[in-house]
Amino acid sequence: MRFALPIRFGIAASGSLIAYFLILSLFGLHTNVFYSLFNGVITGFAIYEAIKYQKLAQGKEFNYTSGFKTGLVTGFVATIIFTVFFALYSTELNTDFLPELSTVWFKNFQNFEAIVFFTVAIMGFATTLVLTLSFMQLFKSSNNPGSRSA
Repeated sequence: MRFALPIRFGIAASGSLIAYFLILSLFGLHTNVFYSLFNGVITGFAIYEAIKYQKLAQGKEFNYTSGFKTGLVTGFVATIIFTVFFALYSTELNTDFLPELSTVWFKNFQNFEAIVFFTVAIMGFATTLVLTLSFMQLFKSSNNPGSRSA
């Protein structure tokens, strides 16, 4: 499997995630974690499109495994890049971000940085896995005679 396509979609998704986060920060909404639910929409769109384009590129050679790998690589690339950005943003660019976030959600700041970075990464990986499995139900080939796949 060639990884260029899912890596490109992963980079585009991470750019969209970063842009969305920065737009929220302009309005002071980036400390409200409920806005992070839209990250799943951004990541999901990128995964869906990557799998769709992979299926178009491979034609009849497309199978569940290649689609699944495409989705995972896309989401994992987006998650890793966004997590690195998030860590740099909160420790170097806006050092008041994590204390502000912790006062909103937690009373204790001990080890909060590590917990937040870990949570951001795990949420991205879990979202990637669930969405990839879901989208592959749309793109997989059917073994039933006479049925058509998407």
